[in-house]
Amino acid sequence: MSNSVSASPFSRLGIVVGMEAEASLIRPFLPTARFGLSGATLSGARQAVLDLLEGGVDALLSFGLAAGLDPALQPGAVVMPRHVVVNGERLAAAPALLDWLGADRADVIDGDLLHSDVIVTEAARKMALFRQTGCVALDMESGVVAEMAAARQVPFAAMRVVCDPAGRTLPPAAVVALRPDGSLAVGALARSILCNPFQIPALIRVGRDAGQARAAAKAALERRFP
Repeated sequence: MSNSVSASPFSRLGIVVGMEAEASLIRPFLPTARFGLSGATLSGARQAVLDLLEGGVDALLSFGLAAGLDPALQPGAVVMPRHVVVNGERLAAAPALLDWLGADRADVIDGDLLHSDVIVTEAARKMALFRQTGCVALDMESGVVAEMAAARQVPFAAMRVVCDPAGRTLPPAAVVALRPDGSLAVGALARSILCNPFQIPALIRVGRDAGQARAAAKAALERRFP
């Protein structure tokens, strides 16, 4: 596909992210888009999508990091699913939006994306979900976007980058370390480490993986929107 950027098929794109840190990755490439921040909560995701829909967007994109379910996917793998699976239902992403985002690139994974209402941190649980659903990755916003977009007959798509791979269990501190805006919750992080200092090596790996995922997201956007 050409590196030139074709005009968006949608003039009022709404982008839903979990944290402000994720919005900051894509905002420079799509500065006219409208953003909804979920704060990594189910209620926040619903409110973010509702606000965007009520604001008149004509397409929705779920963007950010994801947990890997397919053990073949490493941190930095870019997933643009053809379907998002919510409560067993496969909701189809809009082909025109996927094409515009560059989903046909050889380095993009198009396997199904699974929605979860809760953070999934355990490797055993991620592997079980992969066996049960066949989905390659998981996040907490895309299913809300897919369901509410389908109800309003608004096209949607997801662009997610694997951060924590399927075979890795996140340490407890990684779950409490970030505030909804993406900033570091220093107090909660310090308390968790004091309670269990043996998680420090795992935390270092999480930080490395997150950096790799952010770099991959930025590189994918730069290829599509130079």
